[in-house]
Amino acid sequence: MQTLQFGEQARTSPHKTTLIERAAARFANSRSRKFLSYYKPYRGLLVADLACALVISGAALLLPVFANVITKDLLVKADAPAQLEKIHLLGLAMLALVAVQTICTLFVDYQGHVMGAKMERDMRRELFEHYQKLSFSFYDRQRTGQLMARITTDVLSLAELYHHGPEDLAIAALEMTGGLIILGYLDPMLTLIVLAFVPVMLLFAMHFSRRMNAALRLSKDRIGDINARVEDSLAGIRVVKSFTNESFETARFNYENNRFLSSRSEGYRSEAWFSGGMAAFTQLITIAVIVFGAAGIARGALDLADLLTFLMCVAVLVDPIHRLVNFVRNYQQGSSGFARFMEMLEMEPDLPDQSGGAELMRVRGDITFSAVSFRYADDAPFVLKDLSLEIRVGEFVALVGASGVGKSTLCSLIPRFYEVTRGGIFIDGCDVRDIRPSSLRQNVGIVQQDVYLFAGTVAENLRYGKPDASLEEIIAAAKQAHAHDFVMALPRGYDSEIGERGVRLSGGQKQRLSIARVFLKNPPILIFDEATSALDNESERAVQESLQRLARGRTTLVIAHRLSTVRNAQRIVVLTENGIAEQGTHDELVRSAGAYARLYNSRASI
Repeated sequence: MQTLQFGEQARTSPHKTTLIERAAARFANSRSRKFLSYYKPYRGLLVADLACALVISGAALLLPVFANVITKDLLVKADAPAQLEKIHLLGLAMLALVAVQTICTLFVDYQGHVMGAKMERDMRRELFEHYQKLSFSFYDRQRTGQLMARITTDVLSLAELYHHGPEDLAIAALEMTGGLIILGYLDPMLTLIVLAFVPVMLLFAMHFSRRMNAALRLSKDRIGDINARVEDSLAGIRVVKSFTNESFETARFNYENNRFLSSRSEGYRSEAWFSGGMAAFTQLITIAVIVFGAAGIARGALDLADLLTFLMCVAVLVDPIHRLVNFVRNYQQGSSGFARFMEMLEMEPDLPDQSGGAELMRVRGDITFSAVSFRYADDAPFVLKDLSLEIRVGEFVALVGASGVGKSTLCSLIPRFYEVTRGGIFIDGCDVRDIRPSSLRQNVGIVQQDVYLFAGTVAENLRYGKPDASLEEIIAAAKQAHAHDFVMALPRGYDSEIGERGVRLSGGQKQRLSIARVFLKNPPILIFDEATSALDNESERAVQESLQRLARGRTTLVIAHRLSTVRNAQRIVVLTENGIAEQGTHDELVRSAGAYARLYNSRASI
């Protein structure tokens, strides 16, 4: 009951509400400042764009004024030759205005769009750099397709808003203000009739703009789902075809595609009502001006020349209305895209690469796990609990145990792919949490079972271990990894394209390239995460020899599925759900007839 009363107080307390409102306001202001900050590098271009926009709107306002002078002042004068000369001069002035207006329009359309594209590029670069900083736990929760949508379609929708937003607002404000001043001068009552439509138009626009915003936000989520489905299906296309599940994948894609269509249909419905309604209001204003203006002429309160000028000014007022409609449309698309963009940008890395962290220098390779506990989430069970282990400099240690006992997790904690929940991990006596993650990972080399090779050439993939490596260094590393011979057998040697994820290579070849990549990196600490378990016997022997050569003189931690591969390890550590069950050499553990002996005998009998 006390908890309920406290909750009611929190909901009704003015102080609490004020705090929440202030926090929300600060949050909104911070996003607004962030939105405007992308204009900063292009302030000169923005000023030029707005200046041209003002010239465009000024020219649009002057043309009806010149027409009024011609029709009302010059045509009624008796001196026809003199008036004809003035008419010609005003005609030339109007042509000059149109020429200047056209030049400014060309500048706005080209340079303004270029400015928007540059800002879009800057945002995409910033988000991609931010993606690189986010931790494994973030990617464990996200789908690649959704992340791609944030950096492509969401950012793309912002370019039009960044370009057209200031320009449309500036032109609309000047044309609307100037047009109303001219209309008020010509006929105040008729101007009030025009203004009577404005509040109705605003209410109409606000209603449908909210509906468009909701529909656009949903559409962006749906296109992210489509991207995720396409990425997942194409990445696993070999599995799809091997199980002849093309129709199943097509059905799943069609489901996401139809959901996107449904969300877009709702958005188009609201947009149609919005655009159609605004166009109807524009026509109603024109009709009202004609009817009430004609009545004014009949009463003698207005002459025909003023009515013609009035109609021209109403036509000028139509442009800012259309621009405001365009601004609202761009704003809805851009604001929903910016909100999704900022959701990603505001994701804080679990392990920020702080400049104040220590740099690892002259690493020897002593590793200590001190009462380490870890779980992937606060409400998840512990994968490791109170585990302590010391690995000496240059020691070759193997981790064995059943699947799911935390072998890979333990190794992932060393380079801080995940942060320990309790306890600490030390390298040469230094807590890894006090080391800059980039410095830490430069000193740890990892060879995994699931090798990832990038689309490109053999040389480009090997240089991932050392970006400035020379061809001679690449060849030396490949020879150490027993990869040089098969690379030279490829059509273009080290310049051969290997396809996405190295699809043109065998499993053993890909694994040897990944080992050569680590040879180039030359780290003092090595982690082999079941690096040979997916290979055939012949490939395994070649890779094992490469691994043994790589491990010489380095602290090495091996996760082994095939126990035969770790018989020569200096120490074997047996992990169970309860932690370290036993450790020792292969012969010692077999003689002890414990957990390792049972595991070894059970797999030897298969």
